[in-house]
Amino acid sequence: YSFSGLKTSFLYTLRDNLKDNQNFIQENLNDLAASLQKAIIDILFSKLRRAIKETGVKNIALSGGVAANSGLRTRLTELSQKNNLNVFLPEKAYTTDNAAMIGMLAYYHYLEGRFENIEVVPQARMAVGEF
Repeated sequence: YSFSGLKTSFLYTLRDNLKDNQNFIQENLNDLAASLQKAIIDILFSKLRRAIKETGVKNIALSGGVAANSGLRTRLTELSQKNNLNVFLPEKAYTTDNAAMIGMLAYYHYLEGRFENIEVVPQARMAVGEF
């Protein structure tokens, strides 16, 4: 999903308000950040609710750096309680860097005896289940 429309709208809002007040961003920084976060979370949850309805999924996991976002965590917890979903959230200590998740993947590979040679080509992205 692309947030390009939202980004453009936000940029126009900033541009238009800066014409009248050069300190607009500094004076409204907290409100701007909270409003943008809410808009993004609303979009994500609209799509998530539709996916839940269409697939009947009952398990949802949140990972990566975005899992540290308290607004996202709160909304996901609320959604899970209202819809009887299982939500898996990492401890916040493990959400700031992908290294912990990559380390866990390496650990499971080790347990399975799966090793790579020195010529392995790193992959920036993997499909679910590809590991």
